[in-house]
Amino acid sequence: MKTFEQRLKLIGMESLQSERIATLQVNVGKLCNQACLHCHVEAGPLRTEIMTRETIEAVLRVLESHDIPNLDITGGAPEMNPHFDYLVEQAAAIGRHVMVRSNLTVYFEEGRQYLPEFFRQHEVEVIASLPCYLKENVDSQRGTGIFDKSIRALRWLNAVGYGKPNAGLVLNLVYNPVGTYLPPRQEGLEVDYKRELGDRYGISFTNLFVITNVPIGRFLHDLVRSGAYETYLQKLRDAFNSATVDSLMCRNLISVGWDGTLFDCDFNQMLNLSVNHGAPTTIFDFDMSQLSRRRICTGEHCYACTAGAGSSCKGVLTS
Repeated sequence: MKTFEQRLKLIGMESLQSERIATLQVNVGKLCNQACLHCHVEAGPLRTEIMTRETIEAVLRVLESHDIPNLDITGGAPEMNPHFDYLVEQAAAIGRHVMVRSNLTVYFEEGRQYLPEFFRQHEVEVIASLPCYLKENVDSQRGTGIFDKSIRALRWLNAVGYGKPNAGLVLNLVYNPVGTYLPPRQEGLEVDYKRELGDRYGISFTNLFVITNVPIGRFLHDLVRSGAYETYLQKLRDAFNSATVDSLMCRNLISVGWDGTLFDCDFNQMLNLSVNHGAPTTIFDFDMSQLSRRRICTGEHCYACTAGAGSSCKGVLTS
């Protein structure tokens, strides 16, 4: 079996290198109001890892000091961090494009009903997880009743202008497979989503992002329990597409853990594979010149991002 690095060498790459940092992706904690079966973060209501105000201030200093146009905030449910609003407000004030990865149901938690309007005020791009347009599939993956709450939240976002043509408020949905298979073509599935959500619920959205399940976190545990890990990993290896490598998300972003540790991507973060090969390892000693041309840490899980049309936090990598 060829390792991922060996596969890269076969296409003429001695190692995977960063090209620039256009996005600072920040995981503000693992606390979440849900505990989804596929969650690679293994987030949930009992998790205590939360980014502190001190670390958030360090994130903001980096954004102020460097030309990094995008801030991508994730979790857990990032909105549950007590300093979440402050991070959004300050990043928007210095002209950064703010993206929030939302599970939608957090809007119904006590004291958080203001969120859709708050997002509108700061022109936040909302990236919302909805793994299917069918209730039974969503509830089986994310918990009973989650689909109905998600539909209510999407209608709420539509009501304040999200996902509407020419409104300038971006609402993107995220699909990931329920099981051990590669996702279908993003273009075709987006057509299906728009038709089904529009016809059934009157919901509109901007784009659909299709993401391959990475064999880490709770999904990995499920694969090992069911004896499907090697079969799934081989499926990813067999689907390796060299055309995806130039567009891999790790090459133009850097991921910040809840404690300020730096990672090449969110998936490496969950495997505790921090930035290595001599580059600074925390947000507190951030060095743009070194980090923007760092060597990226890779592993077998990287096959998920290079399988088929490729996969990233913003969907497929090739047409």
